Amino acid sequence: MSVHLEIDHSKPRHPEKAHRPDNPIQRKPAWIRVRAPTHPVYHETRALMRGNGLVTVCEEAACPNIGECWSQRHATMMIMGSVCTRACAFCNVATGLPAPLDATEPARVADATARLGLRHVVITSVDRDDLPDGGAAHFVAVVTAIRAAAPGATIEILTPDFLRKPGAVEAIAAAPPDVFNHNLETVPRLYPSIRPGARYYQSLRLLDDIKRASPGIFTKSGLMLGLGEERAEIAQVMDDLRVAAVDFLTLGQYLQPTAKHAAVARFVPPDEFAQYAALARSKGFLQVSATPLTRSSYHADADFAALRAARAAVLAAA
Repeated sequence: MSVHLEIDHSKPRHPEKAHRPDNPIQRKPAWIRVRAPTHPVYHETRALMRGNGLVTVCEEAACPNIGECWSQRHATMMIMGSVCTRACAFCNVATGLPAPLDATEPARVADATARLGLRHVVITSVDRDDLPDGGAAHFVAVVTAIRAAAPGATIEILTPDFLRKPGAVEAIAAAPPDVFNHNLETVPRLYPSIRPGARYYQSLRLLDDIKRASPGIFTKSGLMLGLGEERAEIAQVMDDLRVAAVDFLTLGQYLQPTAKHAAVARFVPPDEFAQYAALARSKGFLQVSATPLTRSSYHADADFAALRAARAAVLAAA
């Protein structure tokens, strides 16, 4: 059974995409299907998110892993509202004019982090092109609040590209998070159709600038596969990311949210993901997650804990 999310259908979720032609949604192969969430802890996590008035990318992006993750109290909170200023062809988040920032949100995110007992928390956001700094200061406020409320937790932030937002890199680098994540999403050739509001080299430059500004931050990026990209293009993106000294890479299957979104070109089989994982490791990424169900924050806590343990072992043996 597929995951079912409770979404308000009283008005169209994506009116800005109504002009797009319909792309029939293909039946998912067996390796991509997941069961509906039924675990009692799932409902506890959901209640905590609702009680704290928080938005999660797990719901907004219709993540297929929500049942598994929430049953383990792992929720990826999405700050700065649920309305994005961009209309990417792959994304299920609503587009429009966002509400003003809520100054109480950092404290509510920090409280949820502490109450969930998270060892590693992932915070993402909508694009906020309407803000002078793209929301960088709000990210910093969230990081600061989490450090105070849950000092034992490591923090990963998954940010927009901060296109034409001077000072954003410096603010983030000074915070700083433990992991800075910004997804390239797809190969450069597909940007005009899949990610038209973004620029491939701006995203690469952001990752490079963060690493240069604060070398101690781990940097991370990810791609969706199944949009029509070619193997050589994926390999080139890996090389570009390594030139920018990016440490972690995620690769997952693109899933079409609605008929108004970009169509799935093909479902990439698990063995091909394994081949890409091996290729990425050969190029020097410290950590690689590549499966059909991989998403930016999927198993991020366990992956980061394993990396820290491995590093500690190396240091102890030195």
